[in-house]
Amino acid sequence: MADPSSYRPKPGQIPDTPGVYKFRDEHRRVIYVGKAKSLRQRLANYFQDLAGLHPRTRTMVTTAASVEWTVVATEVEALQLEYSWIKEFDPRFNVKYRDDKSYPYLAVTLNEEFPRVQVMRGAKKKGVRYFGPYGHAWAIRETVDLMLRVFPVRTCSAGVFKNAARTGRPCLLGYIGKCSAPCVGRVTPEEHRELADDFCDFMAGRTGTYIRRLEKDMMAAAEEMEYERAARLRDDVEALKRAMEKSAVVLADATDADLIAVAEDELEAAVQIFHVRGGRVRGQRGWVTDKVEAVDTSGLVEHALQQLYGEETGDSVPKEVLVPALPEDPEAVSQWLADRRGSQVSLRIPQRGDKKDLMVTVQRNAQQALGLHKTKRASDLTTRSRALEEIAEALGLDTAPLRIECFDISHLQGDDVVASMVVFEDGLARKSEYRRFQIKGFEGQDDVRSMHEVIGRRFRRYLQEKERTGEWEESPAVSGAVPAPETAVGDGDPLDNEPREDDGRPKRFAYPPQLVVVDGGRPQVAAAKRALDELGIDDIAVCGLAKRLEEVWLPDDDDPVVLPRSSEGLYLLQRVRDEAHRFAITYQRAKRAKRIRSSPLDAVSGLGETRKQALIKHFGSVKKLKQATIDEICEVPGIGRRTAESVAVALASTTPAAPAVNTATGEIIEEDDGGSTS
Repeated sequence: MADPSSYRPKPGQIPDTPGVYKFRDEHRRVIYVGKAKSLRQRLANYFQDLAGLHPRTRTMVTTAASVEWTVVATEVEALQLEYSWIKEFDPRFNVKYRDDKSYPYLAVTLNEEFPRVQVMRGAKKKGVRYFGPYGHAWAIRETVDLMLRVFPVRTCSAGVFKNAARTGRPCLLGYIGKCSAPCVGRVTPEEHRELADDFCDFMAGRTGTYIRRLEKDMMAAAEEMEYERAARLRDDVEALKRAMEKSAVVLADATDADLIAVAEDELEAAVQIFHVRGGRVRGQRGWVTDKVEAVDTSGLVEHALQQLYGEETGDSVPKEVLVPALPEDPEAVSQWLADRRGSQVSLRIPQRGDKKDLMVTVQRNAQQALGLHKTKRASDLTTRSRALEEIAEALGLDTAPLRIECFDISHLQGDDVVASMVVFEDGLARKSEYRRFQIKGFEGQDDVRSMHEVIGRRFRRYLQEKERTGEWEESPAVSGAVPAPETAVGDGDPLDNEPREDDGRPKRFAYPPQLVVVDGGRPQVAAAKRALDELGIDDIAVCGLAKRLEEVWLPDDDDPVVLPRSSEGLYLLQRVRDEAHRFAITYQRAKRAKRIRSSPLDAVSGLGETRKQALIKHFGSVKKLKQATIDEICEVPGIGRRTAESVAVALASTTPAAPAVNTATGEIIEEDDGGSTS
């Protein structure tokens, strides 16, 4: 535990201007990011008597070892920089909202020649218009199915679209009138884009225009006694009205607004957002967070606004944002929102009328979400805690293994030997810390030797990180500038030789586990323990989980530890082992597929994919290309003499493959002119 006075800046050193500050721990990791109108006044609050600080703030300042700051011109710039740093460094003491699921959006790919309507999840892409989020994907599909009758926009995948264009036949939707079939030229790209734009306008809330236009066309068709056309238009109007009815009218004045409500207790907070467009609720989403910093409702609202609109621009930021409490600096936040939208944004607390009534509904949803989360988490925490305690008791550990790393070896008959490392923290997978290894110390199949190599490489990197960050040395905490970049010493892994800075980001292999689990029995466990002993590491427990009887093996023990089949500890070890196996075999299959697709021409420097295809097309196969002279290779368009010589040398140096044999007759199967086997 650090004494905040040891790194407190000198009086007068902190500027009395707006800015953003970072607290770092002894390993230079950023643990907290904040902003202030006056850096001097705000930072002074952290260095008062510890007894007067909020318990969470006290924990943060005693964990930190230094503080630094960046001066900005305005409070809006401070807000933007704070958001960027929180996203970049992921500080442990900042409030971070987490979604409990990936919300589906109705997306229109306006960045394509023929825009497509589809369901999308995940990160938003440039050039795609999004509507939502929706609670369920089926709700999107029902809405789209109704609207395709009026706006027959393409909904098929790229593969289906290309196949229809090649054959000249549209898909089923094209035949039944729910697609304008641009794939076969029934409409021009301009006409199809106009349909997509009308679809987007309708979804954005401009519904009255289209309803009135269709009703006018329907009446005109009836007067001209075109009753079939009038009936189709009548059905189109009904389809659009049914699509509109799926989202109830909540605000009578066709308002575009987002309503944000917060439900909180001492430890956690839940945020609910209703997206209202055209007076109708078009989407809903929710977040939950741990209150790891001392923050009130206005602070939670500000963090929610940053996360909600930090990546949004244009109409994605509504004209009105209704909140239960205003941020500490509402003018700066309003200006930041206006900059992102490109026009004025009203940030306020609803006081009366329909908007206040709707806010009550949003608040009720937030309370329900918090209660449901606490119920689920209590059950989950109890189970995970029991599992870790059972593992600690079975393996004779002093404390529960909060960080577990599991290693697995994968290969196919000795080829493409790889290893995986997966990480579980507090019983949950930490996928950002997963690592992959290629076995480089030898060739062939030897799982024990491979395990020894991988464990050695992983913990050699850990020791290098400890030495590089100065964890073995007593060094005074320094506030001020960030030190110059250093280059980490690699051990041969693909990512080892990248230069990295002490910039506060979590480093690879920097954190030791309390328990190492290997996929295997006594030999693999002995190899892992030997690798740790060779590095002088004696404070990390090792065990192995054998697949056959799910036995747990410990180093130097003749008999395995047998956990009950109903044990939560065994179940957790199985999940860790199975995840390591999945991760390893996925990597091994990818390497094998890449090797199978490889060609002797890959070794020719400067020979791209286009010229490779030209060579194969000209000669028919690699075998015939290998038999060609340099002059014959030069006849291929785009192939000069120097490239032809490189191709000839590369092919001449390859070892001829063993001939294929028909196992039924024993005869050798020759390669035909096209390069395939007969």
